[in-house]
Amino acid sequence: MSIVDPRSGAPLTAPQDTSAPSPQAAPSDEQLIIDVDRNNIQQLLEFSMQVPVLLDCWAPWCQPCKVLMPILEKLTREYRGTFILAKLNIEENQEIAAQLGVRSVPDVKLISQGGLVDHFQGALPEKEVREWLARYFPAPEDAPASPEEQAAEALAQGDAATARAIYEQLVQQNPEHYPYQVELARALVVEGRGEEALALLGNLPPEERDAAPARGVRASIEFREEAPSDEELAALAGRDDSEARFKRAMRQIADGDYESGLEGLLEVMRKDRGYGDDAARKTLLRVFDALGAEHPLTVTYRRKLFTLLY
Repeated sequence: MSIVDPRSGAPLTAPQDTSAPSPQAAPSDEQLIIDVDRNNIQQLLEFSMQVPVLLDCWAPWCQPCKVLMPILEKLTREYRGTFILAKLNIEENQEIAAQLGVRSVPDVKLISQGGLVDHFQGALPEKEVREWLARYFPAPEDAPASPEEQAAEALAQGDAATARAIYEQLVQQNPEHYPYQVELARALVVEGRGEEALALLGNLPPEERDAAPARGVRASIEFREEAPSDEELAALAGRDDSEARFKRAMRQIADGDYESGLEGLLEVMRKDRGYGDDAARKTLLRVFDALGAEHPLTVTYRRKLFTLLY
């Protein structure tokens, strides 16, 4: 399997001959994951002429290194020899680390054809490591879903408890990756634990606490507080006035059915623009803020709102 430089499109390794494939046993851990030091660093560079090498520069005292290394090992096994993982302990190999320009760890370098292709620093979450690898290697066909994808699927199916458990583990593993804490708060809201979600968001750094994702979670809590109860909805059955349409839309938004809720709010505007002191338009803007400016529903319904207004 060949890889290409994403900047130029030029091949970084020669493609393998696939004209006569033969079944092969899966490579062992000893073949895929090796420790590197001054005794084999030169052989490693020579080996990279045939197979790309992912060089993980780490240190025993580095806690983020201990978080990242299992992720790299897991992905190396998934890719089954597309590349190998070489682990360099910089404490025991300071001269090599200096030659490689390692200034902080973890530092992961992709080496091919004896040269540096790319690198990243820090304990990236698994999803981001996968995205980084995808620049150079096609993902295995049977690659399992990432924890983030599993959590999103659980939330989509209404299983907030599973999503919460996944994000709790991710937060524990990556305490400074604040998007995980925001998603954990989102799962807590779906579970009906809004106060815990607000407390979690309140402990974020100001720039994260005031960013669109966190604002969106807080807005979802507000929508749940403002939405009509089951009893109120039952009392509105059969009514098609502005109040009934608005309250149904609010409940749909609170339940996470944003598209139906947005359509309902637009319908209120079309039929009764002045209802509730322009409540439908104001709520639309709050939903846009909750979803974020780049969300597909925000883009679509902001355009619809503009068309309705002008």
